[in-house]
Amino acid sequence: MRLLWALALCCVISLVGESAAQDIGSLINKDLFEKMLKHRNDGNCQGKGFYTYEAFIAAAKSFGAFGTTGDVNTRKREIAAFLAQTSHETTGGWPTAPDGPYAWGYCFLKEQGNPPDYCVQSQQWPCAPGKKYFGRGPIQISYNFNYGPAGKAIGSDLLHNPDLVATDATISFKTAFWFWMTPQSPKPSCHDVITGKWRPSPADTAAGRVPGYGVITNIINGGIECGKGANARAEDRIGFYKRYCDILGVSYGNNLDCNNQKPFA
Repeated sequence: MRLLWALALCCVISLVGESAAQDIGSLINKDLFEKMLKHRNDGNCQGKGFYTYEAFIAAAKSFGAFGTTGDVNTRKREIAAFLAQTSHETTGGWPTAPDGPYAWGYCFLKEQGNPPDYCVQSQQWPCAPGKKYFGRGPIQISYNFNYGPAGKAIGSDLLHNPDLVATDATISFKTAFWFWMTPQSPKPSCHDVITGKWRPSPADTAAGRVPGYGVITNIINGGIECGKGANARAEDRIGFYKRYCDILGVSYGNNLDCNNQKPFA
């Protein structure tokens, strides 16, 4: 009887240990988060005090495969890649910024300037009267056809309340994780690319799309940044990624740019 009890206890401890090891918080604690997004709470940043570690972790845990898929190095690369791409979208850095341009991610909540409404005709995701769907949050989610399904996936009516992405930090992070984890054909998900699950089709191979961080840039903004040789925007994304990989102590992997990749159709 004692042996059976001991074996059962051992199994419980093992499962708890495995669960703890797969917890994203075991790879990025609050101090590390603060180091990576060092100047996001600078007085000149629009997002000062908004993008909290607690909101990041809560949102990440609602997408259980994020940061928990694959070996430790794969998991670290996914965290680095996510924070890099979203840091580029929200950057407040400049070439001679204190601590370098890649220490200024998550400075902005909303698309800068005077953006359009980003409302297009859609029977499934019709625009709500008077609402605007310009870029908000870490991924700068835009257009009604993204706000609608993102809101449905996370349980918030973002078609009628798009400003929640700029006023509720957990919802804001959830929209970014939704985009990251969700394939939108013919594009794979960013998650599947960085964790090695995506395999190029013959069409991908013909278009020069090869596994690596560069394909994620292609997914997010390929029409503007990919297939045009080296350019400042794509290089900025790589700069953030390298800094975060260095902080997390993981190698970068291959194929970081999309210079010779055709955009997805």
